[in-house]
Amino acid sequence: MTEQNPFKWRHFQADIIVLCVRWYLRYALSYRDLEEMMLERGLHVDHTTIYRWVQQYAPELEKRCRAHLKACNDFWKVDETYIKIRNVWFYLYRAVDSEGNTLEFLLSPTRDAAAAACFFLKALHSTADEPPQSHLVEEQMAQPAIAANPATSAPRVISVDKNAAYPKAVADLKAAGALPEHVELRQVKYLNNLIEQDHRFIKWLAKPGMGFFSFETAWRTLQGFEVMNMIRKGQLQSVAKGDVRGQVALVTKLFGVAA
Repeated sequence: MTEQNPFKWRHFQADIIVLCVRWYLRYALSYRDLEEMMLERGLHVDHTTIYRWVQQYAPELEKRCRAHLKACNDFWKVDETYIKIRNVWFYLYRAVDSEGNTLEFLLSPTRDAAAAACFFLKALHSTADEPPQSHLVEEQMAQPAIAANPATSAPRVISVDKNAAYPKAVADLKAAGALPEHVELRQVKYLNNLIEQDHRFIKWLAKPGMGFFSFETAWRTLQGFEVMNMIRKGQLQSVAKGDVRGQVALVTKLFGVAA
């Protein structure tokens, strides 16, 4: 896949591919649902083909959207939810600001201070308008040293639940200089109602698939779910929340496809 033509050598037209990928990432549909919907339009597209499209283009959509995201405020609400992979529960770390805008997300096999620290570092990099860390969480956790980055945009307040891993992660980041000392950590459960409600949209999208079969496929799909959720909430420049046609036009424009 090239930056200029990401659909080169594909059997189907680019607009059909973008349509299937966008529908899967935006609505609670299974791959077989989409196969049947395409058949109604006279197109014979196997559900496994649509699966391969999602795996290929969901991370690419997230990558292309990053440069167009609006700035979020400095009140972070952080929490993790459960994602099932091969009948094993994994942890999706997520953060929103006080207005409900998605800040960052990270899938992790563990729920401890190391995983929380990796998530905070990823969030710091993304809010500082630096290139997002696209490698998987195992690669991040393989680097025990926490590098200081004085250029990152730090939050003013981080609101979390009573998970004991968060204070340790924040303390480690402050000791390493990656997080300023003035950042306040609040462990008040009711303050996180906003992000707990926001989890529901991602869980709703993941439900038709009945779980994932590998960490990598889960991560690729979740990247697409999250970025479509951002688009839905109006987090991209020049496209407002509720402007469905504008959101559709934005996705097609990002891939260089005529609407």
